[in-house]
Amino acid sequence: MSRTRRAEDRRTGRPADPRRALAALCLTQIVGWGVLYYSFPVALPAITADTGWSDPSTTAAFSLALVVAAVVGIPAGHAIDRRGPRLIMTIGSVVGVAATLGIAAAPDIGWFAAAWVVAGLAQAATLYAAAFTALTRWYGPRRTQALTVLTLVAGLSSTIFAPVTAALLDQFGWRQTYVVLAVLLAVTTVPGHAFGLAAPWPAHDHAAHPRMRHGHVRAVATSRTFVCLTIASALTVFAMFAATIHLIPLLTDRGLSMTLAAWALGLSGAGQLLGRIGYAPLSRRTTPRFRSVAILAGGATTIAAVGLLPGPAAALVAASIVLGIARGAFTLLQSTAVSDRWGTTGFGTLYGILNAPTTIAMAIAPWAGSAIASAVGSYPTMFTVLTAIAGAAALIALGTGTRPQRAG
Repeated sequence: MSRTRRAEDRRTGRPADPRRALAALCLTQIVGWGVLYYSFPVALPAITADTGWSDPSTTAAFSLALVVAAVVGIPAGHAIDRRGPRLIMTIGSVVGVAATLGIAAAPDIGWFAAAWVVAGLAQAATLYAAAFTALTRWYGPRRTQALTVLTLVAGLSSTIFAPVTAALLDQFGWRQTYVVLAVLLAVTTVPGHAFGLAAPWPAHDHAAHPRMRHGHVRAVATSRTFVCLTIASALTVFAMFAATIHLIPLLTDRGLSMTLAAWALGLSGAGQLLGRIGYAPLSRRTTPRFRSVAILAGGATTIAAVGLLPGPAAALVAASIVLGIARGAFTLLQSTAVSDRWGTTGFGTLYGILNAPTTIAMAIAPWAGSAIASAVGSYPTMFTVLTAIAGAAALIALGTGTRPQRAG
């Protein structure tokens, strides 16, 4: 390590080598997302078939978890800002294990929904928002590289856990599957957070002055730039997530087989990795506002291309991949949007505020997309509506310019 970097680490209080924390978070994000998020859509048919609960009510329980995660994410981020991620994320992992066991034992839909509410608490304390806060503070100016690594690795969660969950369902049934997933969560994320996040928590320039730090957070959160950023992010997530969820029915309406449509969806997920790889060089050459507008406008364009292209199949698959690239780039755009503009002071609190409407938008996107499709009469027209929403987000992003701040 260079003398300059060692001096910088001493000045900021950042541990000289936070790679252990990064490695731990890569593991826990794969498992956490796999158990607390991606297992549900795979298990849903088995759950409804076994219990007789309706698809809407069962899905609503899962959506409720996302809403809880959005609301609780703000105080969770504030707590991590003050004390570091180790205790919060370890407790969150224990809560996640309890919630997963509660899901497995649910005798009725009310219990099932309550268990997912508890899972929402765990999501707020353990998934991306918490991990982004930890790495942003530990890595400081090097945060983009660390966040890129994390999101690249965590992006494999669905690839790993969708087939794993399906295999467990075939072997054991959905209740026993969630018991196995709870055990896996317990033996990986609890020790991963307890022992992997033990590095000293870096101090901020304002850490000794809580009133000053609170004033900074309040000033940023009420600024026009932050409000525009929050609205643009929520609209973009809504449009992209609704488009992704309804990609298969759109493509089958265009004449693709179910198998080919499923491949297109899978390749769209793989495209996210390309978007994340490409974000780092883009961030070095552009301002925060420019890349915000460019990525959001690119997302709107790709949604339009997927929805409006009549064919051929190769063109539709290629457009699906480009949609995934836009989604992947947006993940890193959102994770760095606060620190690139205002530094890292109060990052956890500010990111929690930014992420809350985004998570709620993600929660309502599946059924809202279906409602739009029913209202307008076709999936291509629904994608046109989503294009307009994403385009509006890109226009709002024009108001997100501010003078970049040095990382705290």
